[in-house]
Amino acid sequence: MISREPTLERLATAQQLLLTPFGLDESHLLRALAEITAHKVDDADLYFQYTRSEGWSLEEGIVKTGSFSIDQGVGVRAVSGEKTAFAYSDDISEASLLDAARTVRTISAAGRNARVKAPTRKVATGRSLYGGVDPISTLDSAAKVELLGKVEKLARSRDPRVAQVMAGLASEYDVVLVARADGTLAADVRPLVRLSLTVIAEQNGRREVGSGGGGGRFGLAYFDEARIAEFVDQAVQQALVNLDSRPAPAGEMTVVLGPGWPGILLHEAIGHGLEGDFNRKGSSAFSGRIGERVAAKGVTVLDDGTIADRRGSLNVDDEGNTTQRNVLIEDGILKGYIQDSLNARLMKVKPTGNGRRESYAHVPMPRMTNTYMLGGDKVPAEIVASIKKGLYATNFGGGQVDITSGKFVFSASEAYWVENGKIQYPVKGATLVGNGPDALTRVTMIGNDMALDSGVGTCGKEGQSVPVGVGQPTLRIDGLTVGGTA
Repeated sequence: MISREPTLERLATAQQLLLTPFGLDESHLLRALAEITAHKVDDADLYFQYTRSEGWSLEEGIVKTGSFSIDQGVGVRAVSGEKTAFAYSDDISEASLLDAARTVRTISAAGRNARVKAPTRKVATGRSLYGGVDPISTLDSAAKVELLGKVEKLARSRDPRVAQVMAGLASEYDVVLVARADGTLAADVRPLVRLSLTVIAEQNGRREVGSGGGGGRFGLAYFDEARIAEFVDQAVQQALVNLDSRPAPAGEMTVVLGPGWPGILLHEAIGHGLEGDFNRKGSSAFSGRIGERVAAKGVTVLDDGTIADRRGSLNVDDEGNTTQRNVLIEDGILKGYIQDSLNARLMKVKPTGNGRRESYAHVPMPRMTNTYMLGGDKVPAEIVASIKKGLYATNFGGGQVDITSGKFVFSASEAYWVENGKIQYPVKGATLVGNGPDALTRVTMIGNDMALDSGVGTCGKEGQSVPVGVGQPTLRIDGLTVGGTA
């Protein structure tokens, strides 16, 4: 059997799903782009997408809901200077494509027609970070229901205080095709799965919640016995720990953050501030600071869309650019921002493979992929033992950040009070309050246990949601404000 190179294989799959059924081929894409570039614009692209998704949810021991959907369409964009004109349609046809092209080209100033040389066709090189499997078909419906039942049964068997278990299983098969005005063609076939569970434990009339789960870009066979047990143990432990929690002390104190998912604080408080659009407009606390020290020595932060099978990874971004491993902060020095094509052009730098959009009905913008801090040389136990009086936070719930000021507020879903290097008791109601850039300068110890999250992150920005990854090692931050309930 002869197989095609992965980039060409993905392109063939995209054409078979998004062009051929509708009587389209590359000549129709060229015609639509020619309609746009007949007026003088700086950039233009077509973004075709086919998404098949399925979800199952269990509650009270019963699979109560199941869903299945197919969505497909095309987004057409023209860019002139800082302005973007955008149109989209769920009708993939030559007529709709040309109508959208004529609509968006009006962004160009009247009379600014241009003679455009036909672009040379080039297939964008892409990575091969995950297989093109359709995860929905990797288990039949009966097996999916059985999997959720197994999660529920296992969670209840862990402790008699487990009163309720809710679990969900989601699968998605996403195929995209990008055609750019410069002749570039790019395609990606993106599987995505996620298993999530919430456990409610009850004792003496008190109820507490724990959560767990994970996923990535692969099939449902990933959720084997060992993986399910890992997620269940995490959720049950969190709920049981919180049953014994006391009100969290408040004030300025030393805070140690655990590895992995606590990197969500890094993502929100630092990552968004390093996105190109905020920095081009001067609205980020990091604007104009490339080359300056913005963090303590030893702090190195990356955004990396090239990690195999990760939830935030992409073979190509949603503009057809190859994803990269971008060093944003190196040993405390700000090195760069993450960029889409528009902001990169206006800032006179290269795109970084971070142009992302929720769907064909949305415009791309600079977004994170997998954002994390590299590990240091400290043993995690040594970092916790260094706390005289302070908080050890191992898991987080929601949070928010103001990009301009860098101020953030985050709620810890699992945290402990520490005195003289010893964990005393779990606490509830702890919120971390601070300023992202300032918090980075207060990092005094970095663990050697860098870990990525289990594959559960979704990032929201300007009404668009995309899957992302986060990570970090155990970190000690001095002088962080904790809002408590004590």
